[in-house]
Amino acid sequence: MSLTLTQHPSPNFDERGEDGAIDMLVFHYTGMESAAVALARLSDKSTEVSAHYFIDEDGTVLQLVDERHRAWHAGVANWRGNSNINQRSIGIEIVNPGHEFGYRAFSDAQMTAVIGLSKDILGRHSIPARNIVGHSDVAPTRKTDPGELFDWQRLAGHGIGLWPEESGVLEMEKDVVAGHLKTIGYDLSDFPKTLRAFQRHYRGDRVTGRIDAGTARRLTGLAGMVHS
Repeated sequence: MSLTLTQHPSPNFDERGEDGAIDMLVFHYTGMESAAVALARLSDKSTEVSAHYFIDEDGTVLQLVDERHRAWHAGVANWRGNSNINQRSIGIEIVNPGHEFGYRAFSDAQMTAVIGLSKDILGRHSIPARNIVGHSDVAPTRKTDPGELFDWQRLAGHGIGLWPEESGVLEMEKDVVAGHLKTIGYDLSDFPKTLRAFQRHYRGDRVTGRIDAGTARRLTGLAGMVHS
């Protein structure tokens, strides 16, 4: 894919600081009534919200913040024990009304653009596959985006992130499940919401916040990938 970027600068950024190494990629949905409303909010200085990139439903890619700078997209978040998510990440907003305004599948044009942009970013930065996450992964008590309809499996097929096979070992004890979630990188301050975040990413047809056999097997499979 030939990636074409349109510049649409947002004033909402600051410097990454001395340790400006980028090792995370975070996907969001806009979760607003329209692309125009979302873009206006991300470009309004008073909101103090932004992302590095914005992908419209037709696949158009806008760059709002230069990757050298810290965009304000993750908020209060945690991954693998780190809370400085904005400092270490690139944030991508994908137009979708979200769960509040009529959540729907992402268009093929959007997913194609996500793949092209992500590959471009990964060509510039050393980002481990385990650190390619959704907003709900790093903020499970607050966020649900990009949600269960985001095609993580398709991305993994293009070398973007991880997609586990279900393990042949069934471990459904809560302490074992919690241990696997922690190994992967999740914060465990609210176990049901964290498990629901895992399900949104890896088991979108079963977002319950409860342990079931399929969730447990997929979780064990992913923990094994992270360990290997």
